[in-house]
Amino acid sequence: METQRAGKHGPEPAVAGREPHLSHRSNWLRAAVLGANDGIVSTSSLVLGVAGAGASQEAVLTAGVAGLVAGALSMAAGEYVSVSSQRDSENADRRLERRELASDPAGELVELAAIYEARGLEPALALQVAESLTRRDALGAHLRDELGIADERRARPVQAAWSSAGAFASGAALPLAAGALAGGEGRAPAVVAVTIVALAVLGWTGAVIGGARPAPATIRVVVWGAIAMAATYAIGTVFGPIV
Repeated sequence: METQRAGKHGPEPAVAGREPHLSHRSNWLRAAVLGANDGIVSTSSLVLGVAGAGASQEAVLTAGVAGLVAGALSMAAGEYVSVSSQRDSENADRRLERRELASDPAGELVELAAIYEARGLEPALALQVAESLTRRDALGAHLRDELGIADERRARPVQAAWSSAGAFASGAALPLAAGALAGGEGRAPAVVAVTIVALAVLGWTGAVIGGARPAPATIRVVVWGAIAMAATYAIGTVFGPIV
């Protein structure tokens, strides 16, 4: 059974029960999850390493705050540069495709029809589809079906940078707060407990939002976080008295 939804040219048919897809979330979700994970793991590991060396409460907090600020700025810069490079490549492909459409529209039409034919359409139908899409938006059709560049997946450097930096700072604030509130011998256990819980929530939430299986994602995040904390605490304990 079909329902109707409004479009630019009047009501359009929409199939009831259409499945929602989650790939359009890939850019910001990747940046946010990566930033939060790095913020939690790196800051908790830094705090534990300094605490393991026997540093004072002030030194531990100073190191944690410095790690939060430096990490957030580093994540933002890294994401912006990386995604900007991707965006530059997409824009170059867009300019090239626009020139090819202007210089050889007939050849581009044949090329588009060949793509649909290779996907299983009969030659006559493939050509009909190519002609219809070319009349509507030739550049968009070639970018999407020839190069795999869709608007919802376009690289957005600023969005990625802010998402990553904000997520890093939010994640880093959790173990930092635990280290600030718990003093003395209770500092390390508090940081470890808060970090494990935060990583489990992050892994579970990221998997659910991305449509993946929650359990494997959660286990991966928690295990690697625990390894990082154990390693840095051991280094601080061993080398702290030496230096």
